[in-house]
Amino acid sequence: MISRQSIKLPLTFLLATAAGASFIACSRSNGQPNSNAASASPAASVIEVSTTAAISRELPRFFEATGSLAADVQTDVQPQTAGRIVAVGVDMGSAVKKGQMLVRLEAADYKLRVDQAVAQLDNARAAVKQAEEKIGLRPSQQFVPERVADVSAARANYDLAESNFQRAQKLVESGDISRAEYDQRKSQRDTLRQVYESAIAQARQNYAAVLVARTNVTNAQTQVSMAQRTLAYTVVAAPIDGFVLDRPVDLGAYVSTTTKIATIVRTNPLWIRIDIPEQAVPQIKNGQSVSLTTSSFADRSFSGRVARISPNVSATSRTLTVEAQIDNGGGALKPGQFGTVRILLPQSSPAVLVPQRALRSISGATYVFVIKNGHAEQRLIQSGQTEGDLVEIKSGVSENEIVATSNVDQLSDGAAVRQ
Repeated sequence: MISRQSIKLPLTFLLATAAGASFIACSRSNGQPNSNAASASPAASVIEVSTTAAISRELPRFFEATGSLAADVQTDVQPQTAGRIVAVGVDMGSAVKKGQMLVRLEAADYKLRVDQAVAQLDNARAAVKQAEEKIGLRPSQQFVPERVADVSAARANYDLAESNFQRAQKLVESGDISRAEYDQRKSQRDTLRQVYESAIAQARQNYAAVLVARTNVTNAQTQVSMAQRTLAYTVVAAPIDGFVLDRPVDLGAYVSTTTKIATIVRTNPLWIRIDIPEQAVPQIKNGQSVSLTTSSFADRSFSGRVARISPNVSATSRTLTVEAQIDNGGGALKPGQFGTVRILLPQSSPAVLVPQRALRSISGATYVFVIKNGHAEQRLIQSGQTEGDLVEIKSGVSENEIVATSNVDQLSDGAAVRQ
């Protein structure tokens, strides 16, 4: 017969074995490492990267600055006469040609003034014709007093009396006529000379009246021209080709010569003003090529040229003001846009370049990771100008050094990598 003691011993052994196994399992679950996990961790810390070699290339040099685009011409249009607007031809954004109607003013009063001026001109011309006919003068004929009929007749009578007097003077000396007859012929000659001189004076006076009448015609023609010009002013036209930036008046409004009717801008070419540091002044010349980029067209550049250079450097900022002319034939750019201008300099120089994706910013500093012997070496760099998707490295990386171009945000100095 088997005793209870003999059964209890094996049972106690089994319970102790189970408890030991449970303790070991719990110990591992509480973070104690095992040999398998320790052996797997180095393999998991290796970072896969793509790499490329830093290259050296002759790089065109340029100066870069920013500024705001301005219209080639911007003008506020004001009417040259007052009146009420009866027609509107444009709105904001409308393209206009020089001479195109912007608004039209009520013109009835101005037409009446033209009619009155024309009537006065007709009267003045009639007075000229009458004055010319009085002295027998044709419009294109030069005035000669002897051609006036009264003067011509008086001259003929005077010449006859002068001949008779000359003959009587000889006859009285020979005794063929009496002294009384001689005196009579002398008196007749003197009287006819006075008549002749009076006729000349009257003819000249009549010609002066012709001149006054002609002056009145000229003045009347001036009044007609002024009235017609004022009538023409009732059509307010665009002074330049361009676009309507603003049109603050509307149909029915009464405007004066100080009222702004519209603002017209010409947007091709556009202008941009930038400041050049004093050190770069010798490299900037009129006619140099420039390119412009804006945030609105990040993948596109616009060409232009340096057109104006200030004659002096600012004493406060030590900069030189330069204006560039930008071609805007397609009308894509707008005045007021902010742009970045690159002025191409005449010389180029070698530069070390890496892809922009190789750069990483950490706490405001820029780094690249140079790959050596399977590890990443963090390099602080100074970047320069960009060339497509490449960026110039002024310091920190040499030509042909291998840099990481992918997963750079996962890298740190000394990290193990696999290319």
